Amino acid sequence: MALEIERKYLVDLEKFGTLPTGNRIKQGYLSTNKEAVVRVRVKNDKAYLTIKGSNVGVSRLEFEYEIPLDEANEMLDKLCQKPVIDKTRYLIEYENHTFELDIFYGENEGLVVAEVELSSEDETIKLPSWIKEEVTSDERYYNSNLMKNPYKNWKK
Repeated sequence: MALEIERKYLVDLEKFGTLPTGNRIKQGYLSTNKEAVVRVRVKNDKAYLTIKGSNVGVSRLEFEYEIPLDEANEMLDKLCQKPVIDKTRYLIEYENHTFELDIFYGENEGLVVAEVELSSEDETIKLPSWIKEEVTSDERYYNSNLMKNPYKNWKK
């Protein structure tokens, strides 16, 4: 059993500085029910099928499998709900943790979030100055919900 424990934050890019090289990610959803989300992701020249369980606090079950790239692209095109999530992910090392900073495009243009995986739910971490606020418990920021209700439709 794989357990994912992560926190999610909004990012102030003006405080960040120069970004490292990132990876473009396109991902779509085959299923988004409460018990399990099934995602197809293409990252560079690799593709993955991921199954995530429902959140319990900041934890959830997660299983990920590499799949053939051509099949993933076909699933994104023909089977996944639209719009497909399009973003660039940057890996940022800070205080012994890796923050995954995502800049979104398309329907979610303008959204910038960072996630950090933890070893336990009660682990405390030092946050970088470019973190604005935690949104871990705000379901609007789940990628599967950004597909259903894109950031461009939110009242800001």
